[in-house]
Amino acid sequence: MNTKRYMIKDTNKGLLHTLDPNETGGLDSKKEAEVKILQLKERLAELQDILFAQKKHALLVILQGMDSSGKDGTVKHIFSGINPQGFIVTSFKKPSLEEEAHDFLWRVHQKTPPRGYIAAFNRSHYEDVLVPRVHGNLSKEDAKRRFRYIRQFEEMLVEEGTTVIKLFLHISKEKQLEKIQERLQDPKKHWKFDASDLQERGYWDDYQKYYEDVFKESSTEQAPWFWIPANHRWYRNYLALAIVVQTLEGLELSYPKLDTPTPDISELISPRH
Repeated sequence: MNTKRYMIKDTNKGLLHTLDPNETGGLDSKKEAEVKILQLKERLAELQDILFAQKKHALLVILQGMDSSGKDGTVKHIFSGINPQGFIVTSFKKPSLEEEAHDFLWRVHQKTPPRGYIAAFNRSHYEDVLVPRVHGNLSKEDAKRRFRYIRQFEEMLVEEGTTVIKLFLHISKEKQLEKIQERLQDPKKHWKFDASDLQERGYWDDYQKYYEDVFKESSTEQAPWFWIPANHRWYRNYLALAIVVQTLEGLELSYPKLDTPTPDISELISPRH
């Protein structure tokens, strides 16, 4: 599968209106995708094992999207088969008082993955150039400054051995409402409902506008943005998983070799007399 066609390179205004959240990439059914997902999960487990053993590279997967776009579900489904010892997931909520007392990247940098690890950010530092702009608490000039810091931050991570991929889960406004209604109707999903989701829904157009700014200012060759059609959970999971696997396959991954000649262990395994 050519995942590069989902890389965001066109950053003109109105971009999101041209991207179809219902797209399924030519796959006809969930059943067809599930076969591919199983194969990709097995491959991801193999690649993560080498990554963890080699301790040369790290992978940071950033997930952003409108409320109910499936960030939690994506993390759960695509990383469920890997070794938890080499995986870190962080969900960034409203900053604490301590976090607000530092620069906006302070809390994020602490959660970036060490070499050998995969980390997933469920929301990220991009919230700091989205939410305050939507609510009128961040000027255009201050946003430009933050974008500059973000580009420099991600450039530094890449140069120090962390591969950064950023996934925007693209859901339609109609599908979002459907998922909110599901949460209200299913007692098992009540815990997922947050009244603020309905309030933020009223700012839909503003979020779309400022997400396009995010892509324009931060979709770089070193740390690209990918858009993920998210109206169909099964295709969302398949495509996100394919991007992660192909990204890891593009790294120079290999199991480390012994620094010294292989020791002769015959004496240890020979029977005692």
